[in-house]
Amino acid sequence: MIRPVILAGGSGTRLWPLSREHFPKQFLKLTSDHSLLQETVFRLDGVSLGSKKIALPVVICNEEHRFLISEQLGEIDRLPEITILEPVGKNTAPALTLAALWSVSNDTNPVLLAMPADQHVGRPEVFHKVIKEAEPYADAGNFVTFGISPTLPETGFGYIKTKAFKSNPIKNNVEVLQVAEFVEKPDLETAKRYLDSGEYLWNSGMFMMKASIWLELIQTYRPEIISACQLAYDKGSVDGDFFRPSKKEFNESPSDSIDYAIAENIDVTGTDPCPIVFTYDADWSDVGTWTAIASRLISDKKNNVVKGDVLAKDVSDSVIISDGRLLAAVGFKDLVVVETPDAILVAAKDKIHEVGNLVAKMRSDGRSEQSNHLKVHRPWGTYEILDKGNGFQVKHLRIDPGQSISLQRHKHRAEHWVVVKGKANVIRGDESYDLSENQSTYVPKGVKHRLFNPGSDVLEIVEVQSGQILSEEDIERFEDSYGRI
Repeated sequence: MIRPVILAGGSGTRLWPLSREHFPKQFLKLTSDHSLLQETVFRLDGVSLGSKKIALPVVICNEEHRFLISEQLGEIDRLPEITILEPVGKNTAPALTLAALWSVSNDTNPVLLAMPADQHVGRPEVFHKVIKEAEPYADAGNFVTFGISPTLPETGFGYIKTKAFKSNPIKNNVEVLQVAEFVEKPDLETAKRYLDSGEYLWNSGMFMMKASIWLELIQTYRPEIISACQLAYDKGSVDGDFFRPSKKEFNESPSDSIDYAIAENIDVTGTDPCPIVFTYDADWSDVGTWTAIASRLISDKKNNVVKGDVLAKDVSDSVIISDGRLLAAVGFKDLVVVETPDAILVAAKDKIHEVGNLVAKMRSDGRSEQSNHLKVHRPWGTYEILDKGNGFQVKHLRIDPGQSISLQRHKHRAEHWVVVKGKANVIRGDESYDLSENQSTYVPKGVKHRLFNPGSDVLEIVEVQSGQILSEEDIERFEDSYGRI
């Protein structure tokens, strides 16, 4: 049996300003009408293993994204077996360790297929074929990875140096090689040498091995990771469709990737489970930068990729994306311009890898633009900031049918609610009453309150907040339907 493990904890900082900390790139619809997460799950449809089966996936994600996972996978009727919630991001090695621990506890030592949730594969039929060919090697105890034949000297990827494996067999047009070396992201000159040599593949970040093999490897090379993860797992709890590892113990785990923790340390001479690489040419991209996204979209006669409400004149070789407003562009080339309601990115195409560093600077400066859009997703619906200033903030709340905000209060702000669509049930202190369209109410500071949508349509509220502290930190929850106490 193959147990897919979808690694959905990435932050996608290089795709800012569309990708934000609380709505990262795996949830964005960048290359199709589905998000990258949804594409990843759809990619599993059609994998044929004969008498063996491919099980429902295990999803690993940040706890703050749990309802985005449920919402997006529910939309396509592909809910996972379990969603494991990382209380804090620790990169992919601890994430896969949690999945392996869950699998040996709930399955019979399956083959794990670790898949990043933020990649694009243009030819899923090639993916199906390579998984079918690789599964026997993984089931036999090998550590299997998947490499992409490089088409340019890319400096943003790790590489795999290859060597012949068992006379270099080719079965069903799938080439099997042995790993000679895993190498880190190179500089441009080194990447050119890799490309010219023909011995290197891009590291796709996808891996396959038995759960027990992963646990043996992590115990050998990063015992502090498995020690923390084992304690976090043992003290964890099931919460409906979610598994919550213990935050205190998981926080003790070092942060490391599968590549750095294991792949670049594994004994390629064969002492360890033999590291094998399958070439995987399926129109793959990690869609990690705006130029990578542009390569997936149709360009115009001047080699511009234009998306959204854009008016361009005398512009060439550029990426111009509007997420709402008119974006007018005149007289430039080789730029990336991305507009969102609260932030605009302007970057030279050859400097696009530096966007992640800008986002890190925003984070250190405490800027909210790195973490949230003006429109923020919540388990009960969404809110969008319409205006804000000194001592006030105006929001548009959309509460889904049958959903409610938590029973809460604020120490530093008061709130005015106006119903603009639907019917609201309001709890305010000891009172409970209904509001219809065009009716309003006022919640003073320090008073417990709750909004509930009893109807079958989305409830829309305009909320005006007034006070000196208007952040989400000024929420004291008493009851919550979504486990956020």
